This record gives sequence, structure tokens and C-alpha cells, in this order.
Amino acid sequence: MENLLLLLSLFAVFPSLQALPWSTQHNNNNQQPSNLNNFEGSSDLVNLEYHMGPVLASPINLYIIWYGHWNPNHQDIIKDFIFSLSSPPPPPSRRPSVAEWWRTVKLYSDQTGSNITGTIHLSGEFHDSYYSQGNYLTRLAIQHVIKNSLTQNNPKALPLNPYTGLYLVLTSSDVQVQDFCRAVCGFHYFTFPAVVGATVPYAWVGDSGKQCPGICAYPFARPEGSEAPPPSKIMGAPNGDVGVDGMVSVIGHELAETSSNPLVNAWYAGDDPRAPTEIADLCVGLYGSGGGGGYVGNVYKDNWGNGYNLNGVKGRKFLVQWVWNPVQRRCFGPNALD
Repeated sequence: MENLLLLLSLFAVFPSLQALPWSTQHNNNNQQPSNLNNFEGSSDLVNLEYHMGPVLASPINLYIIWYGHWNPNHQDIIKDFIFSLSSPPPPPSRRPSVAEWWRTVKLYSDQTGSNITGTIHLSGEFHDSYYSQGNYLTRLAIQHVIKNSLTQNNPKALPLNPYTGLYLVLTSSDVQVQDFCRAVCGFHYFTFPAVVGATVPYAWVGDSGKQCPGICAYPFARPEGSEAPPPSKIMGAPNGDVGVDGMVSVIGHELAETSSNPLVNAWYAGDDPRAPTEIADLCVGLYGSGGGGGYVGNVYKDNWGNGYNLNGVKGRKFLVQWVWNPVQRRCFGPNALD
């Protein structure tokens, strides 16, 4: 849920991840190098349990709230990632795909046996370019941002959809959010009826490009307070913007966890639902085979040397962290080499 805060607990589980990784392995031909070791988690150490709550099994109506001033090109990058989650099967030349990455999330089910949906519709957008709640947001203020987007006297208001709705609040790079950069890059929760009018799942992710790219846009920026390679060795962002390309991975992280644990009573590890270790928390910093111990894993490079591990719609490429596979009992993505 709160990937940086929970990274501390992840380190306790996976000692090989005790430093922010900077060395990367690249592979353009899908051939597994002879020195590739797997550090993607251990089924003996992870106690991921189902706590009988719902998952998002019905087709999801996703509503994006753009808070602050946004570059339309940056919005297109994020929306193309959303569209890619439910895209048709790609030709072999466009694999591995974002939709194949979501297949791992779809493996999770509820007590009725219903699996998480594979259908995510971008059903509405709201532009809060006037900073209705100011330039600094507390966690509770984010719920008021959602409430503001539902105001009925606004002709562009979003619908309140407590049945199949999921609200995604995205803050621009000039907006500060409680615990942003210090403890979290994004989080998800559910709204309070007293604030919004109903209980609905939501997630927030911030653009870290100006505030903490070395923390929340890893591995596209130099880590803060740690040894790092010269700028020429830093991995390039596949869509040309460090903050937004970093956001894409965090958005994937939060959508996976919101779908598998929308009311914080479904899939997570640990005994405390107030600080659950969820299916993406278990795989923070892992993007390919061999990840861990100082490596993001075996990923691809485009013609300009930018790193990616998934293909999306409209020729987009994305670098998105892996999530926990409940069948294989390890972190996994469709670019895995084994």
C-alpha cells in the first residue's frame, strides 16, 4: 500500500534488498545469461494470506482526478498505461505486454472463487487545476479532493459509483502530500461515507519528478544520499519523463493492491491490517529476473538505451515492478526468463 514505508519490512524478509539497487542487467534477445541468479523472493519466508474480504471482481470503472497543473503529453503517457491493462492479446513482437503483467493480479480471488477482473475502463476524468484543497494535501484532504470531483453543480463532475468505481487521484509535481517522499510514493484506501457519501476504493500517486525522483522515480534518477553511477549510467525513462515514467510503476503497484485488497481485509501478509504487506509491497524494486541484491533485474533497452520491461498500446514502453504470484509463490512478471 505504502511502498516506501513498507520497504523496511520487506528488507527484513529479503536481506538481499537492503540497498537501493543501481546496477542493472539488460537483455535484448531473451537469452538468459549464465551468471543470472534469482533473488525474487522465497516461498518459505512469505505468509501472504486471504482475510475473507472482497476483491475487485467486477469490471472496474476507473475515474482519474488530475490535481494541479498537468502537461497533456504526460497525461497521455499515464492514460496509455491504463488502456494497456485491458488491451487485446498483442502480436509476438509486442510482448511482454502490460495486459500480460495484469494476468498475475487476476490470479487472486475472493471466497466465492471470483477472480480479480481483467477489464478496467477509464470511465471519467476530472481536472482540478484550481487546487481546490491547496498545494499541500493531508491524507484526509485527498478524500475531499474526491468529494470535490463529485460536486453535482459542476457540469464535468464525476459520478459517485460505490459498486464498480475506483478513483485515482494524481497530483502534479508542484503539490506536496503528507508523507510523500519521506515515507510513501503512493497509497490506497477507501473513502469515508461522512466525507464522500459512500465507501469506495481509491488510490493516490504523486509526480515525484521535482520533489524526490531519486526515491519515487527509481531507477530513472540518482538515489538520494547513496552512492550512484554518473548521469550517463542512469537508466533512461522510456517515455522521456522521469517523474511520469516513475509514476506509471507506482500506479501499477497501487492498482494491483487496490484490486486485491480494496477494503484492507482481503489479501495481505502480516498480522496488522493497519500496515499490511500487500502483493506489490513484496516485490518493490524488482523488474526482471535476477532482481535483488543490487539489481532491478533483467530488463530490455529500446533503441535509445532506455529501460523497459513491458509493451503497451500505441507503441508505448513501460518499466513496471513485478507483483507476487500466488501460484508460483514468488515475484513474477511476463518478462521473466524462467
